[in-house]
Amino acid sequence: MKTVTAYLVRHGQTYLNLYNKVQGWIDSPLTDKGQQDAKNAGQRLAQINFNAAFSSDSGRAIDTARLILKANPHNSDIVRYQYPELREQFHGYFEGSDLSQMWQFVGAQVETTTEAGVLNNFGLERARDLIQRADLYNQAENNAMFWERLDYGFDKIRRNTNDGDTILIVSHGMTIRSIVDRYAPKLDIGQATANGSVTKLIITDDDIQVEYFNNLGEV
Repeated sequence: MKTVTAYLVRHGQTYLNLYNKVQGWIDSPLTDKGQQDAKNAGQRLAQINFNAAFSSDSGRAIDTARLILKANPHNSDIVRYQYPELREQFHGYFEGSDLSQMWQFVGAQVETTTEAGVLNNFGLERARDLIQRADLYNQAENNAMFWERLDYGFDKIRRNTNDGDTILIVSHGMTIRSIVDRYAPKLDIGQATANGSVTKLIITDDDIQVEYFNNLGEV
């Protein structure tokens, strides 16, 4: 059975993160802090001999991966991939909206008006279904659509790695937390995924193990 070690990083802070806007498939540049988030992650991962690097095709993830790999002495030998399957969840009509206003609108279906109220009482997977149901254009991803896409992304990673490889993956906050929530629910204690944090995965042919989540210290 093939085993791949993955260091999964959330992209650095963006302007839409700073302004508390919903940011799924839409994109915005890294702030100065966001560039530093990426550089800090790069320093913590500088001695990891990566065989390949994967990111979503969102600019913020691509830029974060570039800054991380720039700090790695092996960077010229690292094969790089950009997959749309590794994107953040798609919020449809709510993309670019004020985050608190989206949760008020979505939470009205279940008589709560905050992100914490929805996520703590109904969980990440049900929350995606609530967002999709509240979307006026019916284009947001529901939970089944999200996981079909993300599972296919992991299958692509498996096809493009070898047994014993060590890889970098740069993705997004709710995507990373959703992976942890599904495969290591005891590690999901309600924390948001920090910009530039590292989550370590062991990817096998038919499973994913999470060794740690949301690490901002030594890896």
